Amino acid sequence: MKPVTRRAFCASAAVAAAGTLAGCGQSQDKADDTSSDSKQGTADDAEKELVVFAAASLTESLTKIGELFAEENSSQPSFNFDSSGTLKTQIQEGAPCDVFISAAQKQMNQLEAGNEANTEDLDLVEPDTRLDLLENKVVLVVPDGNPAAIDSFEAMAQKLSSGDVVLAMGNEDVPVGQYTQKILSYLKLDEGQLADAGRITYGSNVKEVTTQVSEAAVGCGIVYATDAYSAGLDPVAEATEEMCGKVVYPAAAIKGAAHLDDAKRFLEFCRGSKASAEFEAVGFTPLAG
Repeated sequence: MKPVTRRAFCASAAVAAAGTLAGCGQSQDKADDTSSDSKQGTADDAEKELVVFAAASLTESLTKIGELFAEENSSQPSFNFDSSGTLKTQIQEGAPCDVFISAAQKQMNQLEAGNEANTEDLDLVEPDTRLDLLENKVVLVVPDGNPAAIDSFEAMAQKLSSGDVVLAMGNEDVPVGQYTQKILSYLKLDEGQLADAGRITYGSNVKEVTTQVSEAAVGCGIVYATDAYSAGLDPVAEATEEMCGKVVYPAAAIKGAAHLDDAKRFLEFCRGSKASAEFEAVGFTPLAG
């Protein structure tokens, strides 16, 4: 066997190392390409998503409607459900949003140019896309078994005044909380005094209020009829229009929306028979059909 000289060994090692490095470089290039393709695919998927900001009370119905819409269209709706006040603030601060559906006119009005409720000179509602989509009802609900024996708003008022019950309601920046404030005022109850006395608890959205009632953490709560239905709570009373006004949900595309055409298609879909059936199934009254 011919001995291998140091020079020959080093030369061979160099060639092998070069080959290995070349191979590693090619593998890294392929990995980079794969990673780049993966990232691009994720970005492309994100670009196809229609972003819908909607009141928390729409969670069940809109989730199903989003699935129906995706079956007929190229875009898949992505939902952000929260209180209308929180969503309004997020839109105002520049969060990506194509469609906004509020549980009250106030939050939509605050985003619309020229509206007297818009005190910040905002211009965030796409012209000619706004519509009144749905109507809801505000109801009084109690835990299973109704331990406080409340059967009306008047009975609630009496027990709040005497300190025999705790009421759950939405925060003042939440539409259901604002409707509740009107009801308390109608009943000549002082919210501040009741809260200071520990007779009122608050939720940052209507789902938190229904949870407090469902778990019997309070003796009663004021929520939307649709949320009572979804939570399996039986309303004991329904607020009249005189007590809190009409509960109307406006919808609109947001100005500068990344998917404006899809936003308009989604709003139109929400007016159609398939979406209306889903809204009606949980207690909404469609207004834009």
